[in-house]
Amino acid sequence: MSIRISDLRFNAAAVVTILFGGLKHFLSRLRPRAGPDTVSISKMVTTHLHRVRIQSVLKWVSLGFPESNVRSSRTSFWPTGYHIVHCLRSYGRKKLSPPEKGPEFGGCERENAAQLSPSAWKEAQAALQEYLHSTRSLQFVEAEYISCNSPCFLEKLLKKVKNEAEIGRSVTRFLRYHPINEFEPFFESIGLKPAEYAPLLPRELMYLTDDAMLLENYQVLCSYGIGRNNLGRIYKEAPEAFKLDNGVLYSKLRALEEIGLSQSTVIKFVSSSPSLLIGDRSRELRKVLDRFKSFGIEHGWIQKHLLEGNSYEFTHMLQLLCLLGNMGCSEEKLQKIIFQHPGLLFEDSGKTAISLIGFLLKFGSTKKEIYSVLKRFPRVKVGNFVSNLRKCYNFLVEIEIEVQDIGRIVHSHPLLLGLCCLKKLDILLADLNTEKEQLCDAVLEDPRVLKGWVIESRVKQVSNLGVKQVSNLGAEELRSRMMKMKFLMDLGFVENSNEMTKALKVFRGKREELQERFDCFVKAGLDRKDVSEMIKVAPQVLNQSEEVIKRKMDFLVNGLGYPVSSLVAFPAFVSYTIQRVKLRLSMYDWLKEQKIVRPNLSFSTIVGCSDELFIKQYVNKHPRGPKIWEKLKKKIYPN
Repeated sequence: MSIRISDLRFNAAAVVTILFGGLKHFLSRLRPRAGPDTVSISKMVTTHLHRVRIQSVLKWVSLGFPESNVRSSRTSFWPTGYHIVHCLRSYGRKKLSPPEKGPEFGGCERENAAQLSPSAWKEAQAALQEYLHSTRSLQFVEAEYISCNSPCFLEKLLKKVKNEAEIGRSVTRFLRYHPINEFEPFFESIGLKPAEYAPLLPRELMYLTDDAMLLENYQVLCSYGIGRNNLGRIYKEAPEAFKLDNGVLYSKLRALEEIGLSQSTVIKFVSSSPSLLIGDRSRELRKVLDRFKSFGIEHGWIQKHLLEGNSYEFTHMLQLLCLLGNMGCSEEKLQKIIFQHPGLLFEDSGKTAISLIGFLLKFGSTKKEIYSVLKRFPRVKVGNFVSNLRKCYNFLVEIEIEVQDIGRIVHSHPLLLGLCCLKKLDILLADLNTEKEQLCDAVLEDPRVLKGWVIESRVKQVSNLGVKQVSNLGAEELRSRMMKMKFLMDLGFVENSNEMTKALKVFRGKREELQERFDCFVKAGLDRKDVSEMIKVAPQVLNQSEEVIKRKMDFLVNGLGYPVSSLVAFPAFVSYTIQRVKLRLSMYDWLKEQKIVRPNLSFSTIVGCSDELFIKQYVNKHPRGPKIWEKLKKKIYPN
């Protein structure tokens, strides 16, 4: 006789009653063929049945009360013939939750669950393992791995358990009445953190056995040799791979082997690029690897440089190789670059290297110059190099170096800029106790000064040591200083005079460079004596490069209409940026039209004073002055 109780509403006590009744019914039908022996057996069984704890019976039926509205696909059969549906939740039973107070685990959360003794922690793991294996019928190996590699879940579980003296029994008892969402410890055991797997939890499932394809494909990847701790990343990036039908996932792994990859190589490729398991990616990978091979890059070398934990897009790598090939790099040169600096190819799948090439092209680098940069590329991460390069560019903009000079510096010193992680401008100004103009002059004179302004370095002040400290200088710096002193004495400076001391503090550059800049003024039509006087008044003018000096003199004569001889009266003009001069003169012209200022102010008065003084004495004299000032600034300084 088989009785199916599918239309009844009942609780745990009702289930126990049915089980007792069924067993008694079974014993009552025994025919006493041997007289007292059979009767004694019946009495012994009945007596033992009454001694069994009710919890032991409930252990078998507890799984009928899960915490979700999910129906399990499994059924269990009682030997007497009573067929009991395994999932009782579908019969309208209310969701069970632990009572707020109880003798065993009543609502007392364990705040220091992670501080359990090793033996107690092992008992809790063993209880979870027993639940997954014996109660939920997972394979022993999988149940053991999950229980031993899900500490966050186990700690959360232990917060609901009270009796530390019998922690294993308490966990077993809790699991008996409170089925868990098995996907949580499963995802944690394959390498995902709670914050990572929370959005991946199935909304309508809580038992692993209800997702047959997940377990099937999980076993396929494990059997193939992929580490369980890497499966979480594969699931996160390619969840579709765990939903494939029987045999499909293994056929994809075999397809990767058929393109010439060894099993170990396939494992490394799939672990680093899970998207290979989606769609027909084996054909795409074959094309990429064939192209790699044409450049002399073998599969084994690629496998060697794939870093665990990084994701790779082989199509982007191929784009970098093709770009370098289109730039004129022969296969031999390209192979040499990649073998010397594999980070160019593997870091961010070559996208960062492509960004670097685009940056250099923007600043006028030729294909030959870019090849030279890549050939001499330092042993640093490509991402850090590109980041430093961009920060140095922003720094040059902040200290108001003109656009043409910025382009020249980036074009001439890309490796230097890529290795300099500069301090922030406000910190640097405070450390050096200087102004933007002096930093600008120093960089224009010799961009290598940036090496002394990097983070975690002790910066030297822009003004160098005085003459009295010459004896403390190194041999090379001493030689350079002596040459500068000779240069100044040739211009009429008195040795060890205040004028010479001032000039030596300001000068930066070799004697030959200073002479070339001096000659630039002479060639423009100024007398040597006048230029010498200019240097005494404003020695910083020789810190400008020859190109910058020519450009500013051209602006003075052709842009503003002043004669070149006006530099004798105001040599510091060469130290100011063209934008600053344009802004001051434009504002002065507007104020003259409003008849607010005298029309015959000297050039040095208009340009030489600070911004604060100029705004206070001139701009604020007119109600609309500040607005016009800001408007002109936006026009002249568009960035």
